[in-house]
Amino acid sequence: MLWVKAFHIIFMVTWFAGLFYLPRLFVYHADSTDEISNQRFKIMERKLFYGIMTPGAVITLLLGLWMLFDYAWAAYKTELWMHLKMGAVIVLIAYHGVCWKLVNDFKYDRNSRSHVWYRWFNELPVLLLVAVVIFVVVRPF
Repeated sequence: MLWVKAFHIIFMVTWFAGLFYLPRLFVYHADSTDEISNQRFKIMERKLFYGIMTPGAVITLLLGLWMLFDYAWAAYKTELWMHLKMGAVIVLIAYHGVCWKLVNDFKYDRNSRSHVWYRWFNELPVLLLVAVVIFVVVRPF
C-alpha cells in the first residue's frame, strides 16, 4: 500500500502543478493582444490541461479511492479531518471543471474576464493545497 500512497502523492503533485500553472497561463493569455501569442497560449493551455493536469487528477483520484476503500474507510466514517479533506478534494474537482470551461472559452475566443480576475482565481488551489496537507498530516480535529 505504500507504493499506492507514493504514486498518489506523485500524481497529486502533477495535478497541482497544472492547477497552479494553467491559471497563470490564463493571466498572460487574457493580457495578450496579438494573434501569434493568442494561438501559442491556446496550444499551451490545451496541452497542459489534457496532457498533464487531467491525467494527474484522474490517477490521483483513482489511487485515493483505492486507499480509501482498502484501508481508510473507518477513518472516513469517524474522523472529521477525513471529511474536511474529501470536501476540499470535491472543491478541487469543481475548480478543475471550471478550468476546463475556461480553456474552452479561450479556445473559442469567448474569454470575458480580465488578467486581474485570473490572478485572484489562481490563488484558490494554493489555499486548498494548504488545507489538504494540514488535514492529512496534522489531523487537527
